[in-house]
Amino acid sequence: MIKLVCIAIVAGLVFDLVEPMEKNQMNSLSARFSKRPPRPGHIQREPELEVYSSVPIQCWTEWFNSDNPSRGGDQETLSKLRRQYPEEICLNPAGIEATTLSGTPADKTEDKIFKSDTTTGFICRNRDQKHGKCNDYRVRFSCPPPYCSKKVCWTDWFDRDNPSGTGDWETLSSLRNENRGKICESPWFIEAVTKDSPYTPAIQTGENFYMFSPTQGFVCRQRDQSSKTCLDYKVRFGCPCTE
Repeated sequence: MIKLVCIAIVAGLVFDLVEPMEKNQMNSLSARFSKRPPRPGHIQREPELEVYSSVPIQCWTEWFNSDNPSRGGDQETLSKLRRQYPEEICLNPAGIEATTLSGTPADKTEDKIFKSDTTTGFICRNRDQKHGKCNDYRVRFSCPPPYCSKKVCWTDWFDRDNPSGTGDWETLSSLRNENRGKICESPWFIEAVTKDSPYTPAIQTGENFYMFSPTQGFVCRQRDQSSKTCLDYKVRFGCPCTE
């Protein structure tokens, strides 16, 4: 049996499933995004369906630089950054990246890095360096879409098929044929939820998926399920926002 496939491509990178965000932080983000006025020509998100916790993708936040190495070293810790940049960093980052202010990756410098992880953040101590001082660093974190520097605009929800035959086939090619001009050329993300309320993210249903890709679409095949029956799903795609 073909096991669960959840693939999302973001600028050529493939990421693992992200951890769900806490409910209060999700609500805060929802409120913040819902206050933004709609812009002409932009695809609007459906406010009653906040299912980012089901999206098997991540992207990068903006760069943060809260410290310099003038006193003891450069400490870009998560606790400090969250105080200085509230709601700008997710609760459970999947990755961290650190570079000098000029863009050189931390591991390509001669500095000895004391900490660089998604629990503490980044710390370079002057006392650990041969020349007595660290470079000045900036950091960013891998998080779900609402936190990322790339702005995502979501399409409408699409439901072209039902699981009465071999399964539920919501392929990108078929959806494009039936919805001309409504899906961008190269979607970054895909979301799939059950068709009927209460909406359940596909990856929380326990079903096995033959296809789950922003560049191909979504397919649930009856034969891959222990019950031999798929639920009925609808999908939408995350696209680059057009200015």
